[in-house]
Amino acid sequence: WDLWGPLLLCMILSCVLYFNAPSSQSSWVFAASFVVVWVGAAVVTLNAQLLGGKVSFFQSVCVLGYCCFPIVLASILCLISGNAVWRAIVVSGSFVWATRASVVFMSQLVNPERRLLAVYPTLLFYAMLCWMVFTIEG
Repeated sequence: WDLWGPLLLCMILSCVLYFNAPSSQSSWVFAASFVVVWVGAAVVTLNAQLLGGKVSFFQSVCVLGYCCFPIVLASILCLISGNAVWRAIVVSGSFVWATRASVVFMSQLVNPERRLLAVYPTLLFYAMLCWMVFTIEG
């Protein structure tokens, strides 16, 4: 497992949201986005482990972090244009891309009868990140 890539993606996402936020809230946005990525990935990983998943903690956090790439890309594209329709299309596409990539991984970790319990927190995690990208604009 490699945590440098997810750390870099998290830093890029936090910096882009920092530059996109109003100046009075920019430091809070940076901190909140950074914490949401790492705490969210940890909670999703712990949930999968508690459901009987046979995966290393850091391996799962690494995969979930790399699956944030589409959301990072969407945040950069939303920085270019502030149009609400454009933002909605780009963020929706990034949500589907990130969720699909991580659901394939998460669904293989647990028994088929517990698959939905493992996948649902993943959907919420990426929905929260996408909501931050969509709503934060200066």
